[in-house]
Amino acid sequence: MQAPRDDLAPPKDDPYTTEELRQFDGSDPSKPIYVAIKGLCTIFDVSNKAEVYGPGKSYSIFAGKDGSRGLGMSSLKPEDAVADYTTLDAKDAKVLDDWHAFFSKRYNIVGKVSDGPASVN
Repeated sequence: MQAPRDDLAPPKDDPYTTEELRQFDGSDPSKPIYVAIKGLCTIFDVSNKAEVYGPGKSYSIFAGKDGSRGLGMSSLKPEDAVADYTTLDAKDAKVLDDWHAFFSKRYNIVGKVSDGPASVN
């Protein structure tokens, strides 16, 4: 497990549309890899863990998008890696909150999703 970092940059709140976010899925090595959690909440730069989030890697399903429901469900199924997490039960919602806390201590915050689903805004 990756230890918390004490060298994180100050959080940014630059807006990214879901379409713009897709460009940061690791398929273009000249661009960073971003993962969004909880829609309008936070986009994290996970580039320093490309061996986990890069194309074909174990958590690549979450790269370049908001896959909050899948994170909360601890699921790597493509159909679960969607932004709308309103259907999560209390236990899975806590798992999602734990993931958000985990990411917040380890990755730079680079922005927010500007056009997430209305049901999670």
